[in-house]
Formats: sequence, structure tokens, C-alpha cells
Amino acid sequence: MRKPWWRRPLILALLAPVCAGCGHLGKVNQGRVVSYDADNGIVTLVGDSNPADPANPRYDVLPPALVRVPSDRSSMGPVPEPGLLLSVDNGKKQLVVFDPGAQTLKAIPFHLVHRQTKVSKSDLRVSGRKFPVVEGNSHTITIYLRRQREIIVFSVPEAYLALPESTWRFGDEVRYYYKQPSQALRMMNVTKTDIF
Repeated sequence: MRKPWWRRPLILALLAPVCAGCGHLGKVNQGRVVSYDADNGIVTLVGDSNPADPANPRYDVLPPALVRVPSDRSSMGPVPEPGLLLSVDNGKKQLVVFDPGAQTLKAIPFHLVHRQTKVSKSDLRVSGRKFPVVEGNSHTITIYLRRQREIIVFSVPEAYLALPESTWRFGDEVRYYYKQPSQALRMMNVTKTDIF
């Protein structure tokens, strides 16, 4: 039996931005997940400093926010997957990652080895494949840029190769509705939710 529309987490998450303008009803925030403590239900995320342009988020708001997921898990959607990679700047040839030890952002230079463009998420080169792909022999890393619809292969200076695999993985983007900043009432995993 289908839930009424007002009980569906996706609909509520989409309506949350409308509620944000009502002041007393709550606010909406968005960020990229850099850590998820499933046992305690706490998401750590780096916030978006460019919320006016949803197509071009800029995840650089520090310190990272610690947000408790909704107590009703049906208001949460898919569990967020963390990662430390926040952005890729092809022009400057640098990656921006979150450094959990220093609790800051770090720029890592990279050399572009190969780029494949116009790659949709349903493409066989992406569908069912886990990214990043770290090749120890060739010292290259392959990632998928969902917004740009690109697969890129790059190398980094040898000093960075010992960093954990999560360094090269994008954390899921989440949007949440709250009244108290540390407690989400609704949470939508933007990365894993196809609203269409």
C-alpha cells in the first residue's frame, strides 16, 4: 500500500525549501558528506557556500557540521556514503579534499592523463562500477564526475599516493530540513535520489 503524498520522504524533502521561507517552520541546508557514524546516526558534512545556484554548489563551509539523522528513518532516504573529495578544478589542475586530521580543506595538484566526456550515469563505463579506481602500478586514479558527465584519469605526486582511497571519492550530497541545526527532521540523499 502506497503512503499518502504527505508521508513520502522525497516529497517532503522537495517541499522543504518552500517551508524555509516561512521562518518558524524551519530551514534547509545542503552539504557533502565526509563522515557517517551509522551507530549514532550522525552525518558530518561540509556545507555549500553557494546555495543560490543549486547547479554549481561550492562545498567549502567550515567547520564541518555534525547533524543527527531523522529519528524516523523513513524521513531519511538512502544512507549517505562518505568521501573526502569535494571538488575537481580542471582549469587549475587541482583537487580539493577535506583533511579530517586538520579539519580543513587541502588542495592537491594533479596531472590529467585521460578524459572521457558525455558519459551518463547509465553508461556501461559507469553503471555498476565503483569509483575511485586506484591503480598502484601506473600511479593513476580514475573517478566519475556526475555533474560534468565525465570520467577522468589522473595522477598525483607520489607523496599523496599513501592517502586512503576515500580521499579520491566524492561523498554523497545531502539536503536536510531542520529547526535545530544539529537535528535533521527530513534528509534527502541528493546523489542517490532520482527525482524524475
